[in-house]
Amino acid sequence: MGGEMARYTNKNSDVSRLRHGSVGLLMAGLLGTLSGVANAAWEISLQEPVTAVARRVYDLHTLLTWVIFIIFIGVFAVATYSIIFHRKSKGHKAADFHDNTTVEIAWTVVPTLILIAIAVPATTTLVEMRDTSQPDLTIKATGYQWKWGYEYITGDAAGVKYMSVLATPRDQIENKAPKGANYLLEVDRPMVVPVGKKVRMLLTSSDVIHNWSVPAFAVKADAVPGFLRDTWFRADKEGTYRGQCSELCGKDHGFMPVVVEVVSTEKYAAWVEGQKKEMAAAADDPSKVWKLDELVARGEKVYTANCAACHQPNGKGLPPAFPGLDGSKIAKGPKEAHLDIVIKGKPGTAMAGYGAQLGDTDIAAVVAYERNAWTNKLGEVIQPAEVKARRGK
Repeated sequence: MGGEMARYTNKNSDVSRLRHGSVGLLMAGLLGTLSGVANAAWEISLQEPVTAVARRVYDLHTLLTWVIFIIFIGVFAVATYSIIFHRKSKGHKAADFHDNTTVEIAWTVVPTLILIAIAVPATTTLVEMRDTSQPDLTIKATGYQWKWGYEYITGDAAGVKYMSVLATPRDQIENKAPKGANYLLEVDRPMVVPVGKKVRMLLTSSDVIHNWSVPAFAVKADAVPGFLRDTWFRADKEGTYRGQCSELCGKDHGFMPVVVEVVSTEKYAAWVEGQKKEMAAAADDPSKVWKLDELVARGEKVYTANCAACHQPNGKGLPPAFPGLDGSKIAKGPKEAHLDIVIKGKPGTAMAGYGAQLGDTDIAAVVAYERNAWTNKLGEVIQPAEVKARRGK
């Protein structure tokens, strides 16, 4: 039905035919209202598997679905037959007995055999899913509210480190613009891995429990603060695969997607080379003394990527959960307190610390921006050396 409705909505000739008569007008209006729903995807199964483990999970899911379906049909058929043909109005009387050895054995043995038949492939699949030995590369994923930090631990990309943040524009989220094809499932910097290589994922979190999940890989594991948990995958097909945090990790928990790009060995080598050059070019001179306009320009980019979702681009925030920064006591108060809350966060609130996410220069820049943007025209310059000094206090 959804497909038919979409075709009627999208074809002018079909809509014009519907407009003949009052019923046609009513239907045209209804189809226009439901066009968004009609064009939505109507998948009823799992994502297409692209790893050997995912295919086993998919096959196991299909097998269990058929087993459940057959049991349901059998039980429902017996119950229906009994209700229709053995009802009291036909003169049937309930049997008066307490047990039947044959029946007792049957309904004990048959379910046991079914469970054993299910347990064998399920157990072997679970064992394989937990085997993270001998990886080709290891990547550490750290969950933050609400983004992922990736650090390549081993392999050619060892040392590469960056943040992966939701890329869906705020206008789409606030229903001011049409939704994109990958609404809430797109990031500015995806995780990139080579095809056919075993990738071990180390998962942890800096604040609350998150979950790193990519259904096409059959990977879904919690990232727990203070713990390192691991999982793995080996993608057999190039492409872009999407998932998201699957834990209720706070407000905007749905804005924390996972995007993995699986590329050829040649493309991966080129990506690694580009990342290392980019990191070297972006490395800041620790002795540089920054000017206010330079800091504000850089700080605006940092604020947009990390702070605008909560405190809003105009600095007004979303009270009471996210206070405004325009004219606030923090932004117009002592800069030491401002630096401390950005570096360490505020316990008991959604304000996470950015000390582990941002370097000294970026923190100095965003604080300088917040203290000089909107109506906060303080004219203060925050140097990276000041941030470095506050980290240990």
